[in-house]
Amino acid sequence: MSFARLLIRRVILLIALLATVFVAVDLLPGSAAGAVLGRDATPERIAAKEHELGLDRPLPVRFVEWLSGVATGDFGRTARGRSINELLADKFPPTLLLGGIAFLVTVVASLLLGGWWAARRGASTRLLQPTTTAAAAIPEFVIATLLILVFSLGTGWLPAVTITGRSGFPASPDMLVLPVLALAIPQIGWNTRVVRAALLDAARAPHVESAALDGLSTTTVLTRHVLPFALPTIVASFATTVGMLLGGALVVETIFNYPGLGAVLASSVADRDTSLIAAVVALTGVVVMAMLAAADGIRAWALRGRI
Repeated sequence: MSFARLLIRRVILLIALLATVFVAVDLLPGSAAGAVLGRDATPERIAAKEHELGLDRPLPVRFVEWLSGVATGDFGRTARGRSINELLADKFPPTLLLGGIAFLVTVVASLLLGGWWAARRGASTRLLQPTTTAAAAIPEFVIATLLILVFSLGTGWLPAVTITGRSGFPASPDMLVLPVLALAIPQIGWNTRVVRAALLDAARAPHVESAALDGLSTTTVLTRHVLPFALPTIVASFATTVGMLLGGALVVETIFNYPGLGAVLASSVADRDTSLIAAVVALTGVVVMAMLAAADGIRAWALRGRI
């Protein structure tokens, strides 16, 4: 499948996901007008606010109007009147920082552990089987809770709550450690297993055995004959990890009071703010699509190298 057709399919899937978000929020009890005005608001005031927000119009009309605005770079305004573009510009960079660091930690740790696991045998490597399975299976919020119990409440080494500095980012680097670990540990568990399996499958290829018999060094065999064959699988796994990290970040941020999109999404769900929820989904979707496109390019390059 060509890159253009693949991109079109992903855009269509993203639009379908955004439409689902509009429908799901519309089915929730209550309305944005009632959430903004509070419990004491009269039905007349709620009706007037709904008309002001356009909530009295058919859902498909609201979705198409919002989507046309997104196409021009305008996500609209929140139910409370704030520009969604300004809100995302303020809150998305801290989330991107958290997810980016967690991604780098995941990539480095998975490559090292997966490579070591594939190259060695023994009791030490056998411990990685249950360890990586458990790490991949435990949700981020459970790991975050355990990290707080051990490193904050138990030892007092690291803070459990994030304090925001004037820049809008965490006031000190140590406030990033626990959120990053909570995000990275499940992904390290999964990707370590993927890296090991990809390397072992590639190492069984006949040309790898021939290269070893020809007297090439282990490093040369690994870099020139094993990695090019294992790389497409590894890159695809890392690309899907981006989506998992961004999704997990929204939960982890809430636990650690991190100044990112997590709090924005939580408040938008409480306010039944469809436009804001859809904007967060659209922004994260674009990031995931960009990473998948980069992964497709790397995979294509690796596959050409095989020929």
